[in-house]
Amino acid sequence: MTGTVLVLGASGKVGSHAARAFRSAGWQVRTHDRAKGDMTEDARGADVIVNGLNPPNYHNWARLIPEITERVITAARASGAMVVVPGNVYNFGATPGTWSEDTPHRATTRKGRIRIEMERAYRDSGVQTLILRAGNFIDPGREDDVMGLFLMRNIRRGRLVYPGNPDTVQTYCYLPDWAEAAAGLAGMRLQLATFEDVPFPGHAFTANELAEALSQALGRQITVTGFPWWAMRIAAPFWEVAREMLEMRYLWNTPHRLSGAKLARLLPGFEPAAMAEVMLAGLPADIRPARPAAQEPCALGA
Repeated sequence: MTGTVLVLGASGKVGSHAARAFRSAGWQVRTHDRAKGDMTEDARGADVIVNGLNPPNYHNWARLIPEITERVITAARASGAMVVVPGNVYNFGATPGTWSEDTPHRATTRKGRIRIEMERAYRDSGVQTLILRAGNFIDPGREDDVMGLFLMRNIRRGRLVYPGNPDTVQTYCYLPDWAEAAAGLAGMRLQLATFEDVPFPGHAFTANELAEALSQALGRQITVTGFPWWAMRIAAPFWEVAREMLEMRYLWNTPHRLSGAKLARLLPGFEPAAMAEVMLAGLPADIRPARPAAQEPCALGA
């Protein structure tokens, strides 16, 4: 089943991939321009709304996230559309493990509590909502994701920068995969509950595993180095980004994966990109190998 989808934030990371994936799946794709259009009017006749809006650099989440949420809920009520929201893992706090739709939300940070309240607002609204929850975004072709801003920032000098223990397993979300899964789930919206929390497992690996894969692909040794958190502490009193990054530092030292069991039940034919492709996606274009080594896709079940 297809239909009409309204993509919010279509020029951003989530929105651009969502627009591409829904269009490839046969949907009619509309976009919303915050500067020119009214969201509720733009949503009329839409079957699905993909909420790709997010304040950049963690800016003023306490005010902006509830404002965005209220506007999206209002637009969805007016159109009768299902809302697709890219959830994150901040809700779970610092307890290591494989996190699923049944894992308690025990946020230890202000941003985690804001996200919990955001999801509660969708649940209480009665609007059909799909939280497609994911880890660190990897956006191929851009250098403003977690790979470009953190891990690969010194890769040309043979160094992989990691903000925590390099043996800590983390979950990563390759955005083309996430968008494909979002389109697939939206197509079966009539079979979904009013509120669905679906973890998107993506790919999970450590910094040391990533460094080994990069070393093999580039034909030279890549070493893991630490992140200058001391500079963030100095800058924090007068730089919002530094303060927000420090609050989330715990996550880099919290081993975690997202369970793929629910997604596998709902979309049994879904296959993510190969691990090698995902690991190399953050390399700058001028040093990225033309073809990553073949590797089996990761398993969804966990």
